[in-house]
Amino acid sequence: MKDLPSSIVITVISEYLDLQSAPERNRFAFAYHIKITNQGSSAATLLTRHWIIIDANQDRQEVHGSGVIGQTPTILVGGCYEYTSAVVLDTPIGTMEGSYQLIDEQGIAFNAPIAPFLLSTPNTVH
Repeated sequence: MKDLPSSIVITVISEYLDLQSAPERNRFAFAYHIKITNQGSSAATLLTRHWIIIDANQDRQEVHGSGVIGQTPTILVGGCYEYTSAVVLDTPIGTMEGSYQLIDEQGIAFNAPIAPFLLSTPNTVH
């Protein structure tokens, strides 16, 4: 499977979910809003995801699964797909990174990397 990072652009915005968190029980909930834009020359279907989640204790979780939020969207040329999901950490700070595995209209499978992004409670990182 090849990497075509220039054809699929992924942007992420994360936010702390105060109402779903319980810091006294080491529960810190975060939402992450993803936008996947297809700048390639062929439509692409998102098949699977791979996440690496690391908290401040350096505890590492890996998540593999089909699609995203129960969907395997096809992203047309020049189009985008957006979704929101969430993760819970045991610490007030952590990171996520990973990749999506897609297939284009010619049947060529490729990876789209997701750059590391920060999960942080307010005022933890300056």
